[in-house]
Amino acid sequence: MRSPILDYLDTVIEETAHVGSGDVAGYISELAAADPDRVAIALCTVNGTVYSSGDVDHRFSIQSMSKPFAYALAIEDHGLGAVLDNVGVEPSGEAFNELSLDPETGKPRNPMINAGAIATHALLKSDEESSVERMLELFSQLTGRQIDIEEAVASSELGAGDRNLGLAHLLRAAGALAQEPGPAVEGYIRQCAASVTVRDLALMAATLANAGVQPETGEQVLRRQTTRQVLSVMAS
Repeated sequence: MRSPILDYLDTVIEETAHVGSGDVAGYISELAAADPDRVAIALCTVNGTVYSSGDVDHRFSIQSMSKPFAYALAIEDHGLGAVLDNVGVEPSGEAFNELSLDPETGKPRNPMINAGAIATHALLKSDEESSVERMLELFSQLTGRQIDIEEAVASSELGAGDRNLGLAHLLRAAGALAQEPGPAVEGYIRQCAASVTVRDLALMAATLANAGVQPETGEQVLRRQTTRQVLSVMAS
């Protein structure tokens, strides 16, 4: 028997098909070339049932949706206390790419803005694997399939990365960046260029909602305490 959830998702797609407001990201050439008429939606329950509608197989770069998961991996690597020493958890009230730090602490205000995300990526351990390889490994565990980089997107973003590089130099000067600005920005940009579908994102979100347990595989990908912290910061 067909689930009413599928009917609901189909209805959402149909009733929003006429919406043409908004723009694709014009500041990066590869993102500017995205087809604005593509639309998809997916929902995953914590027991692993996935419902989806629309262009569900279309792949796109994960971009800022990678930030919560890099934050989670940094906490897994170092513990929450060490991460809090480098990145705050307060709302910024500013644009995601604003060139600013907390005036009292000298740290990025939270890991969901670019300054905080770059500082977070720089914390990732890279002794045996690079930080980007470790992020791809985490994405693959969360989605249940091999996740790769959209190289054209990564190259395009690196070519337009002056603002992020400026953020990284500001962080480094404030003592809030654990590595050199260039490698930190390149790693962060490549993290954001991971190729995903809406189904992948639904599984990743469901893993956070399921206390770190991937709902299809049953693997404990992230610790319960880590997911609680990530969700708390996302909610704020």
